[in-house]
Amino acid sequence: MASIIDTLSATSGGETPVFLNNLVGLLWPNICVAAGKMIKEIAEPMFATMLPGPLSSLHFTKIDLGTVPIRFDNVEVTKTENGGIKLDLDVDWDGECDIDLDATMMPKLGVEHIKLRGRLSVLLCPLTNVIPLIGAAQVSFINPPYLHLDFTDAGGFGDLALVDRAVRKIVLQIISGMSVLPNRFLVKLDPLNDYFQTYQHPHGVLRLTTESAVIGGDKKADGSSHNIFKRLTRDVPDCFVKVSLSAEPQWRTATVKDEHNPAWNETHDFIVSDHDQIIEADIQDDDLAGSDDIGIAATTVKQLLLAGGRQELAVRHNEQETDHKLTVSGKFLHLVPDATSLSEDSASPTDILGLLTVLVASVRGITGKREDLQPSVKVTWGDNLAFRTAIKTDAPGTDIENPSFDQAFRIPVTAGMVPGGAPVRIALMDKEEERGVVEVSLEELLAAPELAMQQDFDVGGGAKVRAGVYLRGTKLAE
Repeated sequence: MASIIDTLSATSGGETPVFLNNLVGLLWPNICVAAGKMIKEIAEPMFATMLPGPLSSLHFTKIDLGTVPIRFDNVEVTKTENGGIKLDLDVDWDGECDIDLDATMMPKLGVEHIKLRGRLSVLLCPLTNVIPLIGAAQVSFINPPYLHLDFTDAGGFGDLALVDRAVRKIVLQIISGMSVLPNRFLVKLDPLNDYFQTYQHPHGVLRLTTESAVIGGDKKADGSSHNIFKRLTRDVPDCFVKVSLSAEPQWRTATVKDEHNPAWNETHDFIVSDHDQIIEADIQDDDLAGSDDIGIAATTVKQLLLAGGRQELAVRHNEQETDHKLTVSGKFLHLVPDATSLSEDSASPTDILGLLTVLVASVRGITGKREDLQPSVKVTWGDNLAFRTAIKTDAPGTDIENPSFDQAFRIPVTAGMVPGGAPVRIALMDKEEERGVVEVSLEELLAAPELAMQQDFDVGGGAKVRAGVYLRGTKLAE
């Protein structure tokens, strides 16, 4: 295995994909129609459940994404471990749009301009000696993209900032939930494509330590604070840090009280899907009236490791430089088909010692009335870890008796979970009724070649669930 530094140093700058931009330009009218339908179907239910008051009835009456297509630039091409192709490329869309929104007891609103920028990762799973040559593509933003919406206030709503924040938050949540790492949007070009070959397993684990900060002078670049008492008395801040890595779950340190030079020295593990994922550390002052934002420091997994595993980061507030600094350090651990680390003692009960991954590809041989069937697959491990695929219905283009799911579930393994842990339970569901089940014991998995089992599991009643179960330990990168 090459050293992590050699791997990270091997990438270089990319080129403009002229052919791809020309293709998107030709297909843009069709892309707009499909994207408009998807936006309406996904966003409106989220508006109804997540927006307050009259905003909850917000809905689209018109979606026209205009004539300016998305453009791509700075493409880098690499090969993946499973023989696929990985394209990393910049996405830049400066679109002149015509989008109308309406709501109960509110004037009509419009969106006339959208800016979207980010770094996209496209994984292509090739087929050999078969046409099409590409069996499937998985598309994801490496980090949450930048999104700006220009609203029009033809109806005199007034507080467009409130609408902008609410709508933009939901749109970014939709994008993150579908296509910001570790989430990937799967496009099947061949219906028989093998999901086991398409799925890209995570690279490893980043063991990140938030060490300390220097909070110099006023907490903010403009000297402001939500708390007027603190502003007048120049009270010493009570600092904590919220750390995020792309769409992975956010983590928070403890609060260090009354300290301009807080030291946390707290460590947390993040699963890494791409070395260009951004580590974002949001430093805040813990106030009773609500936390004040001191500023944000950021680096990438790649930058941290190439710096020797330790960096002093500049802190920005409202995109302005401050004189604050944050020091972080980290180690990278590969995920390997070796169970040694799973039984090791760890410094913290939350340290990730390995990863259990369950891929649910499809089900074959479901019986019953097609119009009544609503199959899904439920995966459980122990008493508290339960996951479920989407529930399928008999719709045009769906083989409800042999449905495909192509969904992945990841379970970080911590101390005490292996060995001697509970079996992995894979159940075929019809609505809320369990139609059949199979259990995969950890003993079977540990004895399997490469700690992996991928097969058609017989769950009874003539039905089989095509699933893969993979166990990985960790190994410190050189």
